[in-house]
Amino acid sequence: MTACETDITEDLIRDLLHEQHPDLADRPLALGALGWDNQVWRLGDDLAVRLPWATASADALLRKEHAWLPLLAPHLPLRTPVPQRLGEPSARFPRPWLVTTWVPGEPADRAPARCPEEAAVALAAFLTALHRPAPDEAPAGRDRGDPLADMADHFTRGLDSAIELGLVHDPDAVRTVWEDAAAAPEWEGPRLWLHGDLHPANILTSNGAFCGVIDFGDLFAGDPACDLAAAWVLLPDGAIDRFHECYEPSPDAATLRRARGWAVLRALVGIHIGYAGVHGRPGGKATWGPPAHAALRRLTASVHQ
Repeated sequence: MTACETDITEDLIRDLLHEQHPDLADRPLALGALGWDNQVWRLGDDLAVRLPWATASADALLRKEHAWLPLLAPHLPLRTPVPQRLGEPSARFPRPWLVTTWVPGEPADRAPARCPEEAAVALAAFLTALHRPAPDEAPAGRDRGDPLADMADHFTRGLDSAIELGLVHDPDAVRTVWEDAAAAPEWEGPRLWLHGDLHPANILTSNGAFCGVIDFGDLFAGDPACDLAAAWVLLPDGAIDRFHECYEPSPDAATLRRARGWAVLRALVGIHIGYAGVHGRPGGKATWGPPAHAALRRLTASVHQ
């Protein structure tokens, strides 16, 4: 169910632009993507309009991006959708909305990175640049900033459901990875800026290489292990060690253990979303299944060595 009572159409967006940003109102408009929280419409060649449509929480996420991402984006080596204008709620549309830069590329769930070396270096450079100490007023995460052990119920429900559906072939190995991760010492360093939602649909590729990172709605400050989990989910086989070599500062053993736990959680979510997509269920995306299964395979491979 959508949390937005207003149908989002080209005419609506055109009206909103005329009301609040008339200098942009005559640019060409075309639907770009339907995300979990927002619809994204291309606005000419270099801009996009993002409007919340499917979750009540999207309003706060858009305002957070508008407040913080312009400060971080200039220091990041991959392109990001930098907020340019904020649209305020009105009688025509009762929710905030954004005009951002447009980031070209294909989502990695549909067009994954192909070269392990190039992908590892690019992802490590991006996270090295992003993971800087955040100010005290930086936002907290939605479930992602808590100690990993507090996510035990999420893990158990996800794994049990995947086993029941026949989607996990070695649950004991998955449990072994999780239990080791949950037992790792907690992060004692400074709160670092994190993307918070680095799944394959939020990473863009061009010609098999990473070219952009989108959807910073979950931007928060906390334990870098949450983002470092992306290495198992996004990179092709044979790239993990190279990624850890390139990421600075070199992650300690406890951080890598926690990162593996976050990667297990993300893989289980992806497996369920992929399964739902294959079976035509609401919220499902079939393209999420293959990278999630590959991540779980990589994560459990060391258990049998």
